[in-house]
Amino acid sequence: MKPRCAWARNPLAIAYHDREWGVPVRDDRRLFEFLVLEGAQAGLSWDTILAKRENYRRAFDGFDPEKIARYGAKKKKSLMNDAGIVRNRHRTMATVPARTAVSDALSKELRKRGFKFVGSTIMYAFMQAVGMVDDHVAGCFRCKLRSK
Repeated sequence: MKPRCAWARNPLAIAYHDREWGVPVRDDRRLFEFLVLEGAQAGLSWDTILAKRENYRRAFDGFDPEKIARYGAKKKKSLMNDAGIVRNRHRTMATVPARTAVSDALSKELRKRGFKFVGSTIMYAFMQAVGMVDDHVAGCFRCKLRSK
């Protein structure tokens, strides 16, 4: 068994950890998918979101940002009634995990461009997921920061 980050404990999380988490992403649609999923995860376990990932892909038209930008009230209402995805009208950020000056700046810039629910904590989790930072723990086979 390969050593890996402690949070990867079930087959879905292990597959995500080993193949995706921390791997640089350059495709706009995939970046947008991670942004949406990280926002949905706030306050929940990542396992919950991974289990619903295909439902998110279906509900959000394959994460096509141009289609999503045109969603009207009817589509938004249908999303709020879709049990296949996480819905919450009033989420709080009571517990704030890791954030950095870079995630603060990214959050601020995205908000200026019209994005919502892109706080610094979500941006930091996004940065982890798409390989902008390497937060694999020491001893994990995916950790790039090897001790000498």
